[in-house]
Amino acid sequence: MSGHDALNDLLRHSRHARPEDLPLMARRAARRLGATDMLLYLVDHEQRELLPMPAADSPARAALPVEGTLAGRAYAMVRPEPGEAHPSAAGDPATTRLWVPLLDGTERLGVLEVLAPAPVPADRVPDFQTAATLLADLLVTRSLYSDTVERVRRRAPMRLAAEMLRAQLPPLTFSTGSMVVSGILEPSYDVGGDAFDYAVNGDIAHLALFDAVGHGSQGGMRAVTLASLALAAYRNARRACLGLVDTYHHIDSAVREHDRRGLITGVLAELDQRTGRLRVISAGHPNGLVLRRGRVAAVLPTPTALPVTLGDQRPPVVAEESLEPGDDLLLYTDGIIEARSASGEPFGMDRLTDFAVRALADDVPLPETARRLVHAILAYQDDKLADDATVLLVRWVGPPAPDPEPPADPP
Repeated sequence: MSGHDALNDLLRHSRHARPEDLPLMARRAARRLGATDMLLYLVDHEQRELLPMPAADSPARAALPVEGTLAGRAYAMVRPEPGEAHPSAAGDPATTRLWVPLLDGTERLGVLEVLAPAPVPADRVPDFQTAATLLADLLVTRSLYSDTVERVRRRAPMRLAAEMLRAQLPPLTFSTGSMVVSGILEPSYDVGGDAFDYAVNGDIAHLALFDAVGHGSQGGMRAVTLASLALAAYRNARRACLGLVDTYHHIDSAVREHDRRGLITGVLAELDQRTGRLRVISAGHPNGLVLRRGRVAAVLPTPTALPVTLGDQRPPVVAEESLEPGDDLLLYTDGIIEARSASGEPFGMDRLTDFAVRALADDVPLPETARRLVHAILAYQDDKLADDATVLLVRWVGPPAPDPEPPADPP
């Protein structure tokens, strides 16, 4: 069976598939693609391990660390990684492996393990990448109707506040070709009041980062409720086509009507993908950074507005910055710079800048930069966060490529 026929067969059988059916569908597709087997691994919420999603009769597999494995390298670098396979206790034949990232667009879900009797030729690798893309899409859509995928991805129980907030977050990564946005929020299973959001409407990318005061109060529930209100009000204003200033006032009024004593710092931004023009309101939030060619090109002014619920006391000011192609915008919450080592030394702005510059210098995909940056901050304080640590990274690649000219009519 050709690769095209195998993928059509996979798609045809996907119509009524449950998440539990996807591992078996992957195994059946493997044989039709000329492989011995294909096995699914999903990344956990902390992006530290790749967790097997087995079929009923699939060979036993252990979780694989992202760090130091070929599977992890395929996940981190978002590219196929070949590797040798050896017979296992489960009786696998001595075949070769190919690790293929599971991508929903640019969102990394995990990896696909391909077992084949011989190294997969370069011209056949795209068939397995296409199969991985289709399986990733099915994992996302089927997870809307089932808890199976979510259960596989969890390594620990999730507290109710975190359950509420994570259900409202957008995918961690998205790309338009002109811009890439990637966010990450820690801790994964016990969040406080941090949240982020984004949307791309036409040429304008809308970005928001919120930090609600009240981490730990009533299990973080009050802070999460405030952050949820801010997210809903932000989306409500955005979908009503309100400008940046009116969006700030809309969020401020909505939260104040619910909780007059609540307080949320935040950043609201708009990036014009055609020009690189960045417009920002910083509502009592830490400085954002523009990084360019291994150095800090700009520190965004802050505050340009009062925190949410105080917005009726002073009008906001919109700051503007012109990005150059390849520039990275780093937005973060105070849990990043206020993280402390065992000796009590704060992480601080200088260390954040140094870590960010070094991570970007590694020339890895933007979501991997975000992952490494937050994990470095976690390691700095022995994986014991006193507050949420949230990063939103945005790369402006450059203006959109012009649409190709239609072919000329024949004379």
